[in-house]
Amino acid sequence: MKRIIDANLNRGCEALRVLEEISRFLLEDKEISEELKLIRHDLNKVQENDYNALLLSRDTEGDVGVCIKNPDKRSGIETIFKANIKRLQQVLRVLAEYSPENFETLENLRYKSYTLEKIMWDKLKEKYNKLMLADKKLYLVTNSDKFDSEDLFLDAVASALKGGVDILQLREKNMPANKIIELGRKVKLLCAEYGATFIVNDRVDIAYVLEADGVHLGQDDMDVASAREILGHNAIVGVSTHAPEQAQKAVADGADYIGMGPVFTTPTKPGRQSVGLEYVKWVSENIQIPAFAIGGIDLDNVQDVVDCGAKKIAVVRAIINAENPEKAAREFLKVL
Repeated sequence: MKRIIDANLNRGCEALRVLEEISRFLLEDKEISEELKLIRHDLNKVQENDYNALLLSRDTEGDVGVCIKNPDKRSGIETIFKANIKRLQQVLRVLAEYSPENFETLENLRYKSYTLEKIMWDKLKEKYNKLMLADKKLYLVTNSDKFDSEDLFLDAVASALKGGVDILQLREKNMPANKIIELGRKVKLLCAEYGATFIVNDRVDIAYVLEADGVHLGQDDMDVASAREILGHNAIVGVSTHAPEQAQKAVADGADYIGMGPVFTTPTKPGRQSVGLEYVKWVSENIQIPAFAIGGIDLDNVQDVVDCGAKKIAVVRAIINAENPEKAAREFLKVL
């Protein structure tokens, strides 16, 4: 019993320290930092009240859990935040169960952590949602048309995300709105599991319903300002561009990123003439916001795209329809 309490007190204080650093140095929020510090001190008090007995119960060398490693490395502030706030809440629940004499205190702290989670998450999204685009390199645009079942499609999405896709756009041109929403909820959960940004293609209304991270707009879709008015200023808004003047307008309109393409002819954009590598080069030299090269990019030509200055790419068929989407994603990331 004491070993359980000792391990969870240590784990909880470690999680709180990580959260404090986020609040102090990234959010620069004095009030939240003080709140987290007070929670940590409350846990320290529980520890101090039984310090000697807890220390005597500790057996790090004999703990079978020490050698059980987390298979995934965390990257990005969002992932680090979610891992540690959830660790804190789990710790407080365990401690409340095994330390009944401190039950009321621990339950109060747990409910307080739920409130702090929402506040900190909203502040993180506001401050870092768009800045984090700078670190995103591999953008997957999905299409479920070629799959025999929804399960097979979702398996492919999960595989791609596991391979390192860090932005995913749900693009379903041939599906009714209610079905897109139903599918979108499942895709959004997968994105959350792997720490990927979730974008909805064209449909601002569906992006709003799904509480997506943002929306991607075509040249004939709603303007950037109207989309942001509906989705909120924290939402990511991307725009497809096919020529320098469109890229310049997207920047002037306040887009958070642009798509540049189609670089090569692609069946996903029938009738659309390719813009070629020249446009990729022009964007890389003239546009300051994040830009994703898209259109007919596969493992045979991606190096040519990168050689023209592209640091980010968006892919459809070469990943989602690959025999092994995870492997395909990893291969693209090697080039990037």
